[in-house]
Amino acid sequence: MVETEQVQPVTGAEPAVRARDVTRRYGEGETAVDALRGVSLDVQSGKLTAVMGPSGSGKSTLMHILAGLDKPTAGSVEIGDTEITTLGDNELTKLRREHIGFVFQFFNLLPMLTAEENIVLPLTIAGEKPDNAFLSELLARTGLTDRRTHRPAELSGGQQQRVAIARALVSRPTIVFADEPTGNLDSKTSGEILDLMRNSVDTYGQTTVMVTHEARAAAIADRILFLADGLIVRELGANAEAGDVLAVMNELGAN
Repeated sequence: MVETEQVQPVTGAEPAVRARDVTRRYGEGETAVDALRGVSLDVQSGKLTAVMGPSGSGKSTLMHILAGLDKPTAGSVEIGDTEITTLGDNELTKLRREHIGFVFQFFNLLPMLTAEENIVLPLTIAGEKPDNAFLSELLARTGLTDRRTHRPAELSGGQQQRVAIARALVSRPTIVFADEPTGNLDSKTSGEILDLMRNSVDTYGQTTVMVTHEARAAAIADRILFLADGLIVRELGANAEAGDVLAVMNELGAN
């Protein structure tokens, strides 16, 4: 087991998401598994936070709980001023629709819809109309202006992920969660997607949490958190390079 040094929540600007003493236990009795063992975390507004850790460290569980896709066994999570761990299913669905954008490894696009229709889908479900000026800007920034009428089968993997990123941004959510956004892409395309994600933070001030296993991806973040054995045990800042990330991962993986 890794020797833990629980990272303290950041103080200062009001966080976009706040977690306190979050635990998540699966199963009961002797077979119970503690995926998270008391995580406290502030996600800074307008920043990109990367979450890394060995397989089974709890990083995906943490993201799902922060995003309201799973509930903790104990502890609390707040998005803005709302405590989400006590909300019912309908309230959670509404909160996710209004405050959260998602980017997944496998894109999760609807095959019968065009790129533009996939992008505005969160607004369509909410019964809202897109801001056409902002939509046009998003299409331009993601390089999709001439692909807006193409369906997913007519797009490359990189283009599909660009659609997914634009879809996450179109409603101007409080926070975007990205789960291994480059995990299904080649090296060149991954670099382009990382540039796009970094640009969304720098241009729009989009608060983003990215779970990744790639050192190069983590190195674009303003803050890198490392999980091991269900706790945040290390942290690197904005000047970290891929080599620094690999060094920490090697340390964690060797224990």
